Amino acid sequence: MPMSSSPAVAVAVASAAVVALAVANRVLYKLALVPLKSYPFLLAQLTTFGYVTVYFSILYARYRAGVVTRDMLTLPKIRFAVIGLLEALGVAAGMSAGAMLPGPAIPILSQLIFSVLLLGKTYSLRQIIGCLLVTSGVILAVASGANDGHLLSGVKLIWPLLMVVSSAFQAGASILKESVFVDGAKRLKGKRPDIFVVNSFGSGFQALVVFLLLPLLSNLRGIKLAELSGHLNGGAECFLNVGESPIDCGGAPFLPLLFIFVNMAFNISLLNLVKMSSAVVASLTATSAVPISIYILSLPLPYIPQGAELSASFIFGGIVLLMGLILYNLPQSSKESKTD
Repeated sequence: MPMSSSPAVAVAVASAAVVALAVANRVLYKLALVPLKSYPFLLAQLTTFGYVTVYFSILYARYRAGVVTRDMLTLPKIRFAVIGLLEALGVAAGMSAGAMLPGPAIPILSQLIFSVLLLGKTYSLRQIIGCLLVTSGVILAVASGANDGHLLSGVKLIWPLLMVVSSAFQAGASILKESVFVDGAKRLKGKRPDIFVVNSFGSGFQALVVFLLLPLLSNLRGIKLAELSGHLNGGAECFLNVGESPIDCGGAPFLPLLFIFVNMAFNISLLNLVKMSSAVVASLTATSAVPISIYILSLPLPYIPQGAELSASFIFGGIVLLMGLILYNLPQSSKESKTD
């Protein structure tokens, strides 16, 4: 059945927040790496382990306020463990592959497959075509965005394959989060679990797996285990912009802290959209921010004064993406409502 106007408006507002925060998140990540260009590994660990403390602190406060119930906290933890494992493995595969493939396009198709297999969902031909158009638009916009050559030129096949694997892990984690909300509503007599229950326990298990994989992850970044302590100390000095670092850390700690704050807000808003709609809708919404982010990053920015000229194919890719979003979100006919 089509959504009533009130839930539809709420989803539209949540989607707009996700797009705005997704754009800010991508742009600020690029800016945060200006002072931390030699320490991206430190930034990744700060977001992994720091969020556990923040999320569980918020969860405790919401529990004390009565927003989170004891029943929510006693939900089975096996799915949270699998979510954490998948997200950690996605980080490991993505870290080794780097930014060599338009990865944001892949979770859309992966989530369609996972949601059919894990949640038993069905999608109309219109929705599938819409997802394909969004994927094609992102690939066109990213791979043909700048005039200085294609993004994937000279890239070995192993790196795109690893990015596909990374995105598949993340897609599976997103679908499992959706299943936690769906199954939780059955266990909690119609009330869906609070998003900070899902965020906190998922992040906690992810941090545990990342800690166990720390030697592997550091090696993937070219940091030997014996050098890890010195690397993290140097990164901390650069992050705080103290000491006598040989690297220019201008912009720290303001830019990294601003990115961490916005990244956390983006993750919370994205999970809220998953709770309100579905993982596929959330992925489509977040993916629509990719061309906008590329356009903003092509402009002269503080700490990144050199811009880039965008090609006509970038504009075409953005139009294709927009057509896909419109097609997917068209109101359902009564025939489609019976099959979805």
